[in-house]
Amino acid sequence: MSERESMLREVKVEDAIGMILPHDLTQILPGEFKGRLFRKGHQVTEADIPALLSIGKEHIYVIELQPGYLHEDEAALRMANAIAGEHLTLTEPHEGKVNVKSAIHGLVKIDKAFVDSVNAIDEVVLSTIRSNTVVQAGASLVGTRVIPLIVDEAKVAEVERLAAARREEGFTLLEVKPFRKLRVGVITTGSEVFKGRIKDKFGPVVKEKLAQLGSEIIDQRFVLDDSEAIVGEIHALLALGVDLVLVTGGMSVDPDDRTPGAIKQAGARVVSYGTPMLPGSMLMIAYLGDVPIMGLPGCVMHDPYTSFDVLLPRICAGETIVRSDITEMGYGGFFQC
Repeated sequence: MSERESMLREVKVEDAIGMILPHDLTQILPGEFKGRLFRKGHQVTEADIPALLSIGKEHIYVIELQPGYLHEDEAALRMANAIAGEHLTLTEPHEGKVNVKSAIHGLVKIDKAFVDSVNAIDEVVLSTIRSNTVVQAGASLVGTRVIPLIVDEAKVAEVERLAAARREEGFTLLEVKPFRKLRVGVITTGSEVFKGRIKDKFGPVVKEKLAQLGSEIIDQRFVLDDSEAIVGEIHALLALGVDLVLVTGGMSVDPDDRTPGAIKQAGARVVSYGTPMLPGSMLMIAYLGDVPIMGLPGCVMHDPYTSFDVLLPRICAGETIVRSDITEMGYGGFFQC
């Protein structure tokens, strides 16, 4: 008999209050109902006694926990508490699982290395959504649980130790970053729009994407495909104190597409011209001082999810984009055939 099995014993139902059921108990009401009355892991209360007696259970098997072991609910709760941080809430344990939820609208950041180290522990589960996902308040981010009903406490303690060690190294295990309200300037290039031959389709799309993250366009300028004009408008918008400059159009390799060169000419430090993501491979990200400047390719107008949608939430959350962020976009970044 295993040590876990030795924790089982038979008691009178009246003596089972506070103890844990090792298996489901079924209720059968002929012609009305057949199903689970109490689930495995249920902690018996005084109010449960009549129901137990009604299904003929004057004696039941219960689990009497020995030192060094935890019930699945307590184990899941301890694991959730070990990783919880700012802007997060925990659900009550339910069927051996605790969910960690976001308290705000923001950008989720998850330490994948920590998650992997936890899931390398036998009988322990830490399941998460992907880092850098935009979430609303109330969204579930993480689920914690253990596989058996009764688990060795040392395994949960190891999760807690790993969490503490990772934090001491300066890592944040799980957080939701709130979005800042950015004041955004937009420069729309192209003679066809500047001269009114076609209607601007970039502006409304960009405005909606910004609004979803709590930011707004404070000014939009229209210019020809002229490098000097684009440079002038970039500096004019910076003089207004914008937090982000978006330059739309003119991002391909055609000779008359001047946007990438104009962004460089304005004095910006280019992080990357091009991303390994489809759609959105022709996007440019640069910085002039601390202000990000993005050159947006045409796909932003018509594709629902592009490299712009990957980087914009991170910028709105106050992050500075570096070259490694761009490099990592290739894995899982193929959204069109």
